Amino acid sequence: VLYNGTAKCWGFNAAGALGNATTTSSSLPVAVSGLANAVRISGGGFHSCALLANGFVKCWGSNFSGQLGNGLGPIGSLVPVVVSALVSAVSIATGDNHSCATLSNGTAKCWGENNFGQLGNATTVISSVPVVVSGLFGARSISAGTSGSCALLFNGTARCWGIDTVGQL
Repeated sequence: VLYNGTAKCWGFNAAGALGNATTTSSSLPVAVSGLANAVRISGGGFHSCALLANGFVKCWGSNFSGQLGNGLGPIGSLVPVVVSALVSAVSIATGDNHSCATLSNGTAKCWGENNFGQLGNATTVISSVPVVVSGLFGARSISAGTSGSCALLFNGTARCWGIDTVGQL
């Protein structure tokens, strides 16, 4: 993210994760198309998301598992699209095929792949729109891994959910 609220990305771009309206990979930074007022950015497996100053989130790239959050999975986007029904976001995270955000009220929402419970909603059902992380309150920031997610709480503790094959939780 640049000081003026725009963003640049570089690397592998077969699914459009650079957000520059192409699928051409680039070893040099390229501008993310139409992105303004960005304050944070997160790159996932084949998608990326940006937190905007107004609390909205935009994502771009692969959407095979609904990780763009716009309700249109599996149709990807080569440019940023607004995540559906997500307002007041304060932090974002992208995993391989899922995305998450914490909200100003201390809750969190996730969307995308959920085969290991990485959306935290007590199911393993994929969601192409944000779903509330069950029983999570006081969340300050969030992190997403390959198939799991963790939130840092205001009290200094952390809560994690998703895959736990080697003790990730």
